[in-house]
Amino acid sequence: MKRIAIVEDEVAIRENYKDVLQQQGYCVQAYANRPEAMRAFNTRLPDLAIIDIGLEHEIDGGFTLCQSLRAMSSTLPIIFLTARDSDFDTVCGLRLGADDYLSKDVSFPHLIARLAALFRRSELKDSCSDNSPVIEHGLLSIDVNRMQVYWGNAHIELTVTEFWMVHALAKRPGHVKQRQELMQEAKIFVDDSTITSHVKRIRKKFIAQDATFNCIDTVYGMGYRWDAQS
Repeated sequence: MKRIAIVEDEVAIRENYKDVLQQQGYCVQAYANRPEAMRAFNTRLPDLAIIDIGLEHEIDGGFTLCQSLRAMSSTLPIIFLTARDSDFDTVCGLRLGADDYLSKDVSFPHLIARLAALFRRSELKDSCSDNSPVIEHGLLSIDVNRMQVYWGNAHIELTVTEFWMVHALAKRPGHVKQRQELMQEAKIFVDDSTITSHVKRIRKKFIAQDATFNCIDTVYGMGYRWDAQS
């Protein structure tokens, strides 16, 4: 049974989400604030975390919690579920390592579908065969079995979403991947601006290891491609 953690300070909303997810067969733990959640996470991480941004007296407590969770696991699926739906907050959430960002007015069927998609994508890690090849292009090395990406000797810490986006681009260097194709291969369903934010975050992580990195090209009006010659 998949374990989902909900971190939400409003009791009625927290219990409502908990009831709905339990009806779908998930094991759900609910927390009202960041310290309470972190005490639980330090003992055992959930299989997926749903986080609000404002948590009791901490206006941006959810952002801080996301950073802590991402430091603990680079592959744990994290979703922001919040009333704060400005572009600024959305971009901040994705840059901090969230895999998805949803407004609280999202319908329950939509939320359930997004959760299922994230779980399916995470499970691909376990379904990869032992003979899965390592993709290598220049300094890039992708180990699909371990879901790890290296640039030279440096390990690039990517979220599950970022890993599959890099994999989708790098497996066919020079071929343009439209944003819709990247969504399909990463098993996320978001708008174009969210895909753009993910790509910017991926570039930033590679550049942190190599300031000359420029292998992800933006093909305006079309999408992105991996330039193995860069």
